[in-house]
Amino acid sequence: MEILLHGIAKHFGREVVFQNVDLSLAAGGHTAILGPNGSGKSTLLQLIGGALTPTKGTIEHRHHGHPLAEDAVYPYVVVAAPYLGLYEDLSLNQTLEFHFRIKRLREGLTMADVARIAYLEHAMEKPVLHFSSGMKQRLKLALAILSDTPLLLLDEPTSNLDADAIAWYRELVRKHIAGRTVLIASNAIAAEHDLCTAGIDMMRYKPERAVG
Repeated sequence: MEILLHGIAKHFGREVVFQNVDLSLAAGGHTAILGPNGSGKSTLLQLIGGALTPTKGTIEHRHHGHPLAEDAVYPYVVVAAPYLGLYEDLSLNQTLEFHFRIKRLREGLTMADVARIAYLEHAMEKPVLHFSSGMKQRLKLALAILSDTPLLLLDEPTSNLDADAIAWYRELVRKHIAGRTVLIASNAIAAEHDLCTAGIDMMRYKPERAVG
């Protein structure tokens, strides 16, 4: 999926999160969104995913060269982020069934494969409420990365992961990003985004008073 941002700005009340964002993200590109906390990484990711609308400017999504209407973007995008919760009253099995009624699985995979890949096959009937923070994060990442969407958005993907789980995340991403447009928001943590081949420095788009 190709994404074009023209003159994008986002304000929350009087706060200008960023402004004058002009970007062309090529289909199949892998891009890191970099900056410290408060720089607008998550906000930009949500704008690109269609969860927020810009205060100024326009965003175009093109799939195989065809523009998508704003309300038609959702089936083509999947997101994993710390601020996106899971339905914790559901079991893992119910969570998988619910998610993959909405998104398609990557070719050749089953829901049982998703649980196995996330090292959660022992917890199929366990409510997500009782998962550890690391288990929840592995589940979020597996649901996103193993969904068959052309646009994959990951926000601080190594949150709540130990060293072994970070290595697992990196291998999972490496196996499943070919041919997909991928954006990864990170506080410059190399293990999160060093598979990306391009970067966006959010501090370039802050108002001068915020960086002067």
